[in-house]
Amino acid sequence: MGLQGLCRLMSRFNSYKRTNIILQHLKMSNHTDAAAEVLLERKGCAGVITLNRPRFLNTLTLGMIRQIYAQLKKWEQDPKTFLIIIKGAGEKAFCAGGDIRALSEARNTNQKMLQDLFREEYILNNAIDSCQKPYIALIHGITMGGGVGVSVHGQFRVATEKSVFAMPETAIGLFPDVGGGYFLPRLQGKLGYFLALTGFRLKGRDVYTAGIATHFVDFEKLGMLEEDLLALKSPSKENIADVLETYHAKSKTDQDKPFILEEHMDKINSWFSANTVEQIVDNLQQDGSSFALEQLKVINKMSPTSLKITLRQLMEGSSKTLPEVLIMEYRLSQACMKGHDFHEGVRAGHFRNQYSLSPIFTCSV
Repeated sequence: MGLQGLCRLMSRFNSYKRTNIILQHLKMSNHTDAAAEVLLERKGCAGVITLNRPRFLNTLTLGMIRQIYAQLKKWEQDPKTFLIIIKGAGEKAFCAGGDIRALSEARNTNQKMLQDLFREEYILNNAIDSCQKPYIALIHGITMGGGVGVSVHGQFRVATEKSVFAMPETAIGLFPDVGGGYFLPRLQGKLGYFLALTGFRLKGRDVYTAGIATHFVDFEKLGMLEEDLLALKSPSKENIADVLETYHAKSKTDQDKPFILEEHMDKINSWFSANTVEQIVDNLQQDGSSFALEQLKVINKMSPTSLKITLRQLMEGSSKTLPEVLIMEYRLSQACMKGHDFHEGVRAGHFRNQYSLSPIFTCSV
């Protein structure tokens, strides 16, 4: 072979090599992008879960749910993992819920996905509740729907002054699922019924006062708290609780501020003790106060079907175990997916920005 032929051969070989490198890079890039929705890392004594979709307020996908569940089970059996921490990437949200648009779009194309997502999400919620290792959720920022499901069932939940909690599902033709039928009716008085039916948002220290969070820590100290937890050596549950209590005790933001619903709790307990949505509406109308009429206005914009389902869900769930509630909610979820209100709520853009709600249901119950 002459010099020219050798040069052509080398050129082809280099081209082939470059193409291979590019293909490998693309392959790795695709894999990284897919895996990057949730980061699962061992740090010090802890397994750390980071919900990593900050552009989408860390909303959950089926892939994320599957990855978290599998890793949770591994860490639970790992003698070198003493605690599990879950947090959200970015400063806006812990997790604003599930990817409801993907759910609605799957209605006509992928019924199995509708079944799988709800089933596997509820299995994860139950696994968090029964986890043998201390589970700490740092619920800084927006925490709604599915985000509540991957936090509230854990042993420890840490709120900050920027936490925003809500279960706004009645605005989109759904109901407060992910175990809402279990934890909401167990909040003080009828607070859980009020939160479930109106989608009312609790912010900052109120998330702790209501019983959603177990601790409150100033946001500027949250990073230090995580570092101190990771630095623990073979900690017990009590050691972890001590660290959390120390930070909680030193957090002064809004310390003397009364609970936002404190002055209304007696009336909330009275209004929402009714056994029917119609009676709750009647109670609000008869009261006639500005706060009562404000809640009436909100309720009248919700899906009437969702309101009725939600009230019954909470009444039934108040005496059930969490596994029993999740089974009930799975059946309800599949009925809602076959109905009209949920898909209309998503189509109309309630969660266009995953945070700002603008209800479109205007019929009264």
